[in-house]
Amino acid sequence: MADAGKLDRLVADARRAADERSLTYRERALGIYPWVCGRCARSFTRANLRELTVHHRDHNHDNNPPDGSNWELLCLYCHDNEHQRQLEAGGSAGATDAKAATHSPFADLKARLERGK
Repeated sequence: MADAGKLDRLVADARRAADERSLTYRERALGIYPWVCGRCARSFTRANLRELTVHHRDHNHDNNPPDGSNWELLCLYCHDNEHQRQLEAGGSAGATDAKAATHSPFADLKARLERGK
């Protein structure tokens, strides 16, 4: 069971590091750029700042240059739209190499319905 505790600590450390990295670039981006969505120009205040996100232009969350050149502040809606456009264009924004499903749940539906008559 010592291995399980070691694994738990490793996962907790990785999550903590990711959280710290996330807060760091978000705080830096909010300090560099005006609190305005880069697409729809919606303005933000402290009351609704949680709805303003930091978008990585190259989609690499580890690319955080000190000058903020890879960041763009986007509202939640514009950020979702940007990632959806990326996916529709065939990009790999968070996509995995999942295999296509091979099971067809309705393959013998007609035969089953006819048997029930």
